[in-house]
Amino acid sequence: MIVPSVRLMSGTQMPLLGLGTYKLQDHEQLKQSVSCALQAGYRAFDTAAVYGNEAHLGQVLKELLPKYGLIREDVFIISKLAPSDHGLRAKEGCLRSLEQLDCEYIDLYLIHWPGMEGLDPEDSRHSEYRAQSWATLEEFHASGQFKAIGVSNYTAKHIRELLASCRVPPAVLQIECQPKLIQRELRDLCMETGIHFQAYSSLGKGALLREPEVMDIVRHCGRTPAQVLLRWALQQGISVLPRSSQPSRVLENAQVFDFKLNETDMKRLDDLNCGTRFCKRDFSRIA
Repeated sequence: MIVPSVRLMSGTQMPLLGLGTYKLQDHEQLKQSVSCALQAGYRAFDTAAVYGNEAHLGQVLKELLPKYGLIREDVFIISKLAPSDHGLRAKEGCLRSLEQLDCEYIDLYLIHWPGMEGLDPEDSRHSEYRAQSWATLEEFHASGQFKAIGVSNYTAKHIRELLASCRVPPAVLQIECQPKLIQRELRDLCMETGIHFQAYSSLGKGALLREPEVMDIVRHCGRTPAQVLLRWALQQGISVLPRSSQPSRVLENAQVFDFKLNETDMKRLDDLNCGTRFCKRDFSRIA
């Protein structure tokens, strides 16, 4: 299976389907998931400093790529700057990610969180630290160590602030998006500014797999709940990063490019939108 890709404003091609690795901290468990993903056609892998598995992912890819006849350039690695590394510590955080992943470059590096760890949400220094962090990411982008740079968990206000001051605009916004949280304002802003919109928690941490509306669509389209939810995003040009430690689920989540949801089913899923977040950490109050 060949996974379709999107061309980011940086010129980098990014697969629309990637494997999320949040909570996959055990080396053997991660290796099993990545091996199954590579076999199924995944070529993008999403990690972060705070996931605590950058080093494991780097080792696993070095072990497995030759097995599947692949080289480093065949995969797209995403990682993120920890909230504790904002500001003056950003360079150290970026270098640590490169060292942990043990690679010369990272395909996409994101600021994981708009706020500095330990500060009150209303503290005005958040804005200053974000700007310092972004300037550091721009330096790594200029050197070729980060092929593309972007942000995660930014509000529209945070993105507009960044666009007003940056030299290199963010190529990607990674944020929670699923039918109960369709993020219309942010998606429209990304569309207007050329930022690619990428979703995490597409399955609502599993809760949406049991949603009656989803189950009803499943019954007549002959697909699984996960496939329906992932297809809903992909059909709108949103890239997805489903995570699983179960090989069968990893394979199932890859089988989303050989069918389409009809307009009625897409609208039924859109109509579930009610602002429900399954990732409860609130970034909307960060100054």
